[in-house]
Amino acid sequence: MEMQFDKISVPYLEKIAGGAKTQEQTLELRISDGMPDIGRVLGAWGQVIVRGKEWHKDQMTVSCGVMAQVLYVPEDADGVRSVDGWLPFTMKWELPDSPHDGKIVLSCLLKGIDARSTSARKLMVRATLSASAEAWLQGNTEIETPMELPDDVEILTESYPLQLPKEAGEKAFLLEEQLTPPTKIEKMLYYHLQPEILEKKVMAGKVVFRGVCALHTVYLAEDDGVRVWDTDVPFSQYADLDDSYDQNPAVAVIPCVTGLDLEPDENGDWLLKAGILGQYLLSEQTVVTLASDAYSPARSVDFAQQELAFPAILEQDQQTVHAEQPVLLDVREVVDVTFLPAFCETEHTEDGMQIAMTGQFQTLYYDAEGELGSVVTPWKGEKQINAGENVAMDVRVFPAGKPQAAPGADGMLLRADMVTDTVSSAREGLSAIGGMQVGESEKPNPNRPSLVICRKGNRRLWDVAKQTGSTVEKIMAANRLEGEPDEGQVLLIPVS
Repeated sequence: MEMQFDKISVPYLEKIAGGAKTQEQTLELRISDGMPDIGRVLGAWGQVIVRGKEWHKDQMTVSCGVMAQVLYVPEDADGVRSVDGWLPFTMKWELPDSPHDGKIVLSCLLKGIDARSTSARKLMVRATLSASAEAWLQGNTEIETPMELPDDVEILTESYPLQLPKEAGEKAFLLEEQLTPPTKIEKMLYYHLQPEILEKKVMAGKVVFRGVCALHTVYLAEDDGVRVWDTDVPFSQYADLDDSYDQNPAVAVIPCVTGLDLEPDENGDWLLKAGILGQYLLSEQTVVTLASDAYSPARSVDFAQQELAFPAILEQDQQTVHAEQPVLLDVREVVDVTFLPAFCETEHTEDGMQIAMTGQFQTLYYDAEGELGSVVTPWKGEKQINAGENVAMDVRVFPAGKPQAAPGADGMLLRADMVTDTVSSAREGLSAIGGMQVGESEKPNPNRPSLVICRKGNRRLWDVAKQTGSTVEKIMAANRLEGEPDEGQVLLIPVS
């Protein structure tokens, strides 16, 4: 007789594609009329702006760009000049063919930017952008549960707590703030905005997050000196969730800058307008209960096994990485230090997973003769994590805090922090009953004893009961057990 099974769906989000891509773009900039000829290029700085992301049937596309700002010293004039430019980027990732659109979670980092003069009136700017995009699609796994079994059929059910991705979304918002600089700004040379998430949680059907946008500016003061102005603009936002969650879910929030404008007013203040996109990815612990074995002391039981797979998150870890790099340079005064971290590269080794980290410092300084200069200094680091061969590792990287320069024995020591958000995941394969047939009830053997003595060994009570034709309930009652007995314990087994 074939048993009927009820089907229960376990929903989740599954990452079907993604990864980091790096692209390089160049731009020829002609300085405007009225500006002096180029004498010496100091360097270039940039801000990544995300314009849009699109999910097509077989690919996802990300449109973004780098807002570049180049500093140069004129050939026949004093001081420093600044030139702006825009370098557009378009990146594409292939997707498995799907009839439904999913969610794209994006992170962008400016890996490097530089500039050189090609003539007295032209600059060539080169920017290297890295983007990590994840394509998340709604999926589910159906669990079959037997219904209305005969009383003498024993079923073994096992529960597995799995941390499953559940929901992704985003909240776009605009920051507008009137800012008063510490001194009068004659000329803004370059600036960039760094959003940082300080707190995030799920409450009342919403993702709530707060943080600051750290505005970093380098400007020309009234005395023609180059100065730095840093200020934080706080924000607090929420996004409505599609579902409600009983357990305490974990949530990651990944911010992107979608627009940036900084303009002076007639009073000497500066108006900041910034577009921010707060992307979130939520996961929740889901207890999956499966029927994994069956038997009957009184009839034959035949069943089929099926393998079920779930995209389980094994571990989430957030750490602050301290980057330090000495620079052998004769410096009178450090004006500004910026740090550009890159996405980490992961590699399986015999000891687990090796994570390689890279980045570069860019330092603007006055040398011993009082001339303004800049230098780019690469940095490398690594760390080892315990992970199996089938474990996938995703590492998100976020700049954190303000880089610093300290005097060293033969130059200076550069320091910066970055946050690594590491997620270990695997396709968790679980075995379950997928169909069952039971035979007719058989008459008990009159020669079979009603009680036997058995040593447990290293077997579960379920295995002992199945092998002896008893039940777990009868064995526990006969031996006054409240749980699994000690290994090697002698048990009384009722079998009638």
